[in-house]
Parts: sequence; structure tokens; C-alpha cells
Amino acid sequence: MSGVRIKNRALLESGMTLPGFVERSNVIASLPNLGLLTLAAYTPKHWDITYIDIDQIETDLVDSIINEGYDLVGISFLTARAYETYELADAIRAEGLVVVLGGLHTSALPEEASQHANAIVIGEAEPVWPQLLEDYEKNCLQKSYHKAKAEITGFTDGPVPRYDLLDISRYNRITLQTTRGCPLHCEFCGASHLISPTRRKSIPQVRRELEAILEQWNKPFIELADDNTFIHKKWGKELLQLFSEYPIRWFTETDISVANDPELLDLLAASGCAQVLIGLESPNQRTLSEMDPAGWKARQHNQVAESVKRIQEMGISVNGCFILGSDTDDASCFDTTLEAIDSLELSEAQITLLTPFPGTALFDRLKLENRLLKGSFWDQCTLFDVCFEPKKMSVDELETGFHDLMRKVYSEERVARRKHLFRQQARKRFTQ
Repeated sequence: MSGVRIKNRALLESGMTLPGFVERSNVIASLPNLGLLTLAAYTPKHWDITYIDIDQIETDLVDSIINEGYDLVGISFLTARAYETYELADAIRAEGLVVVLGGLHTSALPEEASQHANAIVIGEAEPVWPQLLEDYEKNCLQKSYHKAKAEITGFTDGPVPRYDLLDISRYNRITLQTTRGCPLHCEFCGASHLISPTRRKSIPQVRRELEAILEQWNKPFIELADDNTFIHKKWGKELLQLFSEYPIRWFTETDISVANDPELLDLLAASGCAQVLIGLESPNQRTLSEMDPAGWKARQHNQVAESVKRIQEMGISVNGCFILGSDTDDASCFDTTLEAIDSLELSEAQITLLTPFPGTALFDRLKLENRLLKGSFWDQCTLFDVCFEPKKMSVDELETGFHDLMRKVYSEERVARRKHLFRQQARKRFTQ
């Protein structure tokens, strides 16, 4: 279940005309689901497999699935698409097909997901998928499958994802995962800890997967499906040396510490890295301390401007991410965030609202404080809709301020200015 959804009508209507916002939204919406392609590789060869991206649920979708004669349907989905997924799963099951649900939302709320599936997978699916299929064939499918994190193996080396199942003409980027998890403990983040501990693939495994991509696409643009690629700098340099052997351009998420390693920066530039997305979160140091109890992000605060400059002068674009709505944010946070985006001369910026995804420490805290707006609000977990009662402003002030900030950050004038400044910074690398 792919696609980006926004519930706030005013923001949805204006956002569709904002060039910077539309550009990134289109990229995210068109990414194939690497988890399902990976499970396809763990599926025994006597199974026939079809991979389907579903953005809009058409009226004849269930009929088309039934008419294909599938035995088992596995669905991966984001929290924001949970209600639609459950509706689709229920309709498919009503026709006698077996449905398996998995992913972050299922792992966070297994009892809920289980009501709409014949079986669910909690946590990483690779260790349990072959057993699930064997149980299905023996007519003894269990209600849930879960492997304790301490028992998990197979990420370092394993089958290569089935990129051959994709119609490459439908995508402008293709996904590759080199690491899983992140050692930081940001309160709002569920992806890093809910599914897996922090791990990384072997370099030979990444090579095999990269070459499988190149068999399908001569000069791909690759988006790494990593939470924080360069936590391990030594391994990261080996990865970059591998990437530099191939005709690729690529994007990843990491943290600001990459700027502190000149050798790593050189390798980044030589490897075809086009952009790094970095969670800067807030220009307010107190807010950073609240979001990351360990204090790591707050300690980087005074170095951010110089770090962004060092990265971009290597010809690598920085997409700086900011989150609005923290308990330390009042109505002044919108102006200070805009000033930070402008002064840092980021080539791109991403602004989102603080979102209490189920399974996160943030969700648990806000629920305990009775500040969630509804008991179930999954279709509002879009990063652009308000789901909770802010501490230092009203819901309306947060929505209105964010809407106004969106218009300013993603205005045609500011998008053009950021691109121009980045070109100036990047040019220095080639004129020195």
C-alpha cells in the first residue's frame, strides 16, 4: 500500500502546488517496497509470485485479485494506510483468500492487525517467512509469527531481493538496504527499534544486491532504505569504496557526524552520493534535548552550520529535516525554523509535524498524559496532520503556523534560492 496521504484539506490543497514539497512527495510515493521484494527472495521456488503497488483502491481491485487465483496475499502498509489496508484485507478474506499482514504498524499493534488477517508477522519477517509458508502448505497456519531479536539471523548475508519482479519503467528510484536500525533513541522514532536492532550487511552482500539492481537498470538512482547509514564509519568507508566502482547516483539518511570525517566526505563525493537527508529536528537546543534523551543531537547543535557547509561544498546536497510541535515549541517556532533553514543555506528542507506513531515512546507518553486527540487516528499519521494536543499552543495555532511555514519553505522563490546557493557551494569543489 503505497502513496502519501494528508487529511488536512487546506494543507493538502496548497501542498499540491508547492514545488519543493511536490518533488519529494512524488519520490516517496514511487518507491517500491523493499520488504516485500526481500520476502519474495525467501519464498521457495515452487511458489509463483506477483508484486503489486496499490495507491488508490479501485472498485474492481478485489475482483482482479480474486480472478488471478492467488492462494496467499501478503500486505505491507504504513500506519496512515491502516484503515484502507484492513478494509482491503477483510474483503479479500471474505472471498476465501489467506491474508498475511506485517510491518511496523502490525508490529506495534499486533492484536488490532490480527483481527483483519489469517496470520500476522511481528518484527522482522525474513526469519519466519519460510516457516509461515510451510505451515500454510500443511494447513496449519499459525495466527502470529515472531522471532525474538536475540534469535534473529540472516540480515548480514541472505537472498538477494527479487528486483526482477518490478516493472522498472514505473519507478524513478529503486531501493537498497545496507543497514537496519539506529542506535539513537529519539522519542518520536519507531522505525529504528520496533523491528530490528542495529545491524549492517556484509559488503559482499551489498555488492550482490547492487549488481542485481544493475541487471534491471543500467544507471539507477538508488535510495538507501537505511535509518542511519554511517553510524559505523569504518564499515561506511568500505561501502563507499564499493559504490564508487559502479555508475550509480544515490541518496541516504544519516546524521550530521559524517561532516567530521574528511576521508568519509571524500569517499561520499567520489561514490556518486547526490544527497544525504539529516534529521536536524529543531534550531532550539532545548527541543533537541527533549527529543533525544541521550543528548547526542543537542551536543551537535553549535556545529550544524559548519557541518552542512562542509558536506555541500563536496557537491553533496543536504536535505535538512525539522519537526514542529514539540513540548518546548510555542508559536515562535515557525519563524525560528524558517530563519534556520535560510541561514544554514540547505539545498533542500523537509518540515513535518511531530507525530505519535503507535509503538513509539512519544505515543506512550502522550497517551499517558491524555493528550492524543483520538483513540485511533491512524489515517492522520501522515507527518502533516495534528494528532495530539500541543503544550504551548492550540491545535489551530499549530496547524495554521505549520501551513504558513509550508507555503514559505516550499515557495518557488525559496526553492530556487536554495538550489542556486547549493550550486555556488558545490562549484567551489571543482574550482579549487
